[in-house]
Amino acid sequence: MSRISEKLSHASSGPGVYLMKDEKGKVIYVGKAKNLKKRLTSYFQRPELPDMKTAVLVRRIADFETILTATENEALVLESNLIKRYSPRYNVILKDGKRYPSLRMDLSRPFPSLTLVRKTQKDGALYFGPYTASGAVNRTLKILNRHFQLRKCKDNIFKNRSRPCLNYQIGTCLGPCCLAVKKEVYDEIVNEAILFLKGRTPDLIRKIKADMTSAAEKQEYEKAAALRDKMFAIEKTLEKQIIVASDFMDRDVLGLAENPVMTIITCFFVRRGYLIGSRHFRFSETLSAKGEIISAFIRQYYEKARFIPKEILVPHLPESASLLENRLGEWKGAKVRILQPQRGEKARLKDMAAHNAREELRRRSESAASGEELARNLQKRLKSRHPLRRIECFDNSSLSGSSPVSAMAVFENGSPLKSAYRKYIIRTVTGQDDYASMAEVLKRRYGKGEKSRPWPDLLMVDGGKGQLNIAAAVLAELGLQGSFEVVGIAKKDEKQGEKEDKIYQPGRANPVNFSRDPELLLFLQRIRDEAHRFVITFHRKQRGKKSLVSALDNIPGVGPQRKKALLRHFGSIKKIRAASSEELENVPGISKKLAETLCRVPAEKK
Repeated sequence: MSRISEKLSHASSGPGVYLMKDEKGKVIYVGKAKNLKKRLTSYFQRPELPDMKTAVLVRRIADFETILTATENEALVLESNLIKRYSPRYNVILKDGKRYPSLRMDLSRPFPSLTLVRKTQKDGALYFGPYTASGAVNRTLKILNRHFQLRKCKDNIFKNRSRPCLNYQIGTCLGPCCLAVKKEVYDEIVNEAILFLKGRTPDLIRKIKADMTSAAEKQEYEKAAALRDKMFAIEKTLEKQIIVASDFMDRDVLGLAENPVMTIITCFFVRRGYLIGSRHFRFSETLSAKGEIISAFIRQYYEKARFIPKEILVPHLPESASLLENRLGEWKGAKVRILQPQRGEKARLKDMAAHNAREELRRRSESAASGEELARNLQKRLKSRHPLRRIECFDNSSLSGSSPVSAMAVFENGSPLKSAYRKYIIRTVTGQDDYASMAEVLKRRYGKGEKSRPWPDLLMVDGGKGQLNIAAAVLAELGLQGSFEVVGIAKKDEKQGEKEDKIYQPGRANPVNFSRDPELLLFLQRIRDEAHRFVITFHRKQRGKKSLVSALDNIPGVGPQRKKALLRHFGSIKKIRAASSEELENVPGISKKLAETLCRVPAEKK
């Protein structure tokens, strides 16, 4: 600490960035300050830090260094770049691993359509969402498909259609693929869909009502009835939305809640006064104060956001609020305000977001606590030396030895950790040999030394004693025997009168008795079933890829390039089989003669 005190005495009072390091010299926190000396002193020379969490984290700081900048704005930019470079453990880093679905509309196309995507790009298209619940996006698509006559087919099919599809027949598409649809008519439908997706449902209802009245006056009663049905459907969706502000402004509202191990930020999305959705973001331990947490979140979230509202309501005003407003204004191309309301309607919104953040923190904390208890109870039952928090389970899959694959499911603190799941294509085994396949996969997972970390607390293999012995032998070969617990799980043999699945441990003849802890056995079965689901899904995809390739292999005149062109154009063997000779001719490299040959091939070979 004497070295830190000496450095503090020479620290500058100007703006800049500071990097906190641990005993190994690794950067564990990056921060910025208008006055570096004052900020650093607040960490190391306070009589008492604001909370126990910060005090514990500060003790892990062995050294620091500073980088001076000319202005606070330069410090803000440098801080962001250094956080991206070092990914410090105690910084707020927005890692939203789960890709939520969004709806995409490319207005550069002559007849734009909506597609469901999980990855957004800066490609000039409009994106709506993300939708945090699959039910929400499915309900939205259902309304759009039923009441807005946008085309439903993909671009490659749209180009090559020779007649309208069933959607045209039932009146949910205008059929622009084959019929002469006026662009202005289609564009009006596109604009209505955009209003709906942007949450401008009151404006859309007024427009549809005016169109309905006009159609009725012209005695176009069928058109008026269709518009009436569309208006009623949209009004039903409006009833489910909650009006939370009377000024009908677009704004996001942030709520924050934290405990010593977790921080939750809840974001409410308010559009035209209606609360249309919310999301929760979780962060682990951080050295940041509340204002710094909000600042870091705003910078990272809105840098990638497709829409930035005019107002962002926050529970704690960041020190650099004016700089953040300028940055957001540059990204949006219009003025953006960051406010900490104290009274009135906006303060009520802020409090509602904070309440939701506290509830989410409580829910996740209770879930984590139950996971910890589960890990301790499993430790006792399996007589392990430490709690079994991280569990990795392997399962193999093949069809009579073809397309053999394996997969690993991972659970941490009682919950699936899907970002850690892994898929393996078996490389060295020919034919159906589960033992050899398991040995290969375990060597690939654990045979890279330190690069293989983190180790599990418990390794579970599906298959019982045989697979367990293979796992134990592989770990012994890798020098990892005793590094973590290993069990095998075997299904019950009902013919032998067995009533439950069996858990085997190395060196033990009989399975572990779970009669007093049935919930622990159910938990292990759940992990096994998840690994089984994951590997079966992967195996089906692998088989599907092979069938796509092999189905075209025996057709004269179809080589690798033409095969690739056909699959790229139609997307699947099923669609190639359904294509007419004229549609097949539209594929580059497919002559009229070859198209006729493809049409003559029996369905099972085509």
